[in-house]
Amino acid sequence: QVQLVESGGGLVQSGGSLRLSCTTSGLTFSTYAMGWFRQAPGQEREFVATISWSGSATYYGDSVKGRFTISRDDAKNTVYLQMNSLKPEDTDVYYCAADPLFSRYERIYDYWGQGTQVTVSS
Repeated sequence: QVQLVESGGGLVQSGGSLRLSCTTSGLTFSTYAMGWFRQAPGQEREFVATISWSGSATYYGDSVKGRFTISRDDAKNTVYLQMNSLKPEDTDVYYCAADPLFSRYERIYDYWGQGTQVTVSS
């Protein structure tokens, strides 16, 4: 059974930082691209970042480019999202996802975590 478990969310002031983690089990992590998405209530899920299975390629959504960094540790079956210079508009539930394909499109991803709440106060 494949599981993705996010952690690291919380409340932070504007301009602060958080690091999200997503630990996986039940899949061969090193063969999967990993993505981060976010969603506010009543809104569509938004692409945040993705990293290829090898870690050699990354891609970011325009709203987070230059502030967020995605990385992976295959020894720990974990993908990270370092979020700096946080803004109130970054407040969302953040989800990690896994798929063999490297893509920014949520419909591509086979497996999803349950999400972790990030709240940025002004």
